[in-house]
Amino acid sequence: MQATQELYTYEILTKNQTEMIQKAAECLARTFIGVDVAGKWVQEPMVGQLSIAYEDFYAFTKDYLDSTVDQGYCAVALDSDNHVVGVLAGDTNAPEIIGEDVFEGSFYDMNVILHVLEDVDKRFIEDYKRRSGKDISNGDMLHLFMLGVIAEQERHEVIKQLGNRLITKAAKQGLKAVVGEATNPKSIRVMEKYHDMKKYQDIEGNHIVHMYKDNSKLQAIPSNVADGTYIIIREL
Repeated sequence: MQATQELYTYEILTKNQTEMIQKAAECLARTFIGVDVAGKWVQEPMVGQLSIAYEDFYAFTKDYLDSTVDQGYCAVALDSDNHVVGVLAGDTNAPEIIGEDVFEGSFYDMNVILHVLEDVDKRFIEDYKRRSGKDISNGDMLHLFMLGVIAEQERHEVIKQLGNRLITKAAKQGLKAVVGEATNPKSIRVMEKYHDMKKYQDIEGNHIVHMYKDNSKLQAIPSNVADGTYIIIREL
């Protein structure tokens, strides 16, 4: 088998790479909505459970990348044909709690996911303030928001390389931590193994998690697929 460094190249996107941003958004949307990769079905559990169309999720993903790529925390893996086969996208914005439905029409079900993320983010924000005595500000932390890999070979190596680039950059720029909302155990396992991220424990020692079994819209997600969305973190 070819060495991984020959299979894929990696780069951090810039705002003027409009075609590459589009390809990155397509890669993320495909993996979240659902795609067969080397005989294995890859799908984000909440998106799979809800009525969300590819076109709507692509537009959401593209908007996110367009608004955050200039922060320098969207890394892509490219194959020998310059196709995007992996994306890890993040930002350094402080968590924002909107607290109401913002999506309409065919994308209405995305509000369910928004409220799950806001639930765990709100508890994380409150616990952080209890610990540190201050609010989280823009530029304090790297928020890893979306990961998608459609590479058929060395998938875990792709995740490792993408994360290494962003986390190394965040450490060099003096950020305090890397944080994310992990929606399934596979994501948690690879981030633990390759990037030393752990499930966050609040000041009482409890994990911050939104359990799917307690959500009427998500309780049909099989527990062996995913049990909830957890805050995961790595101090820098």
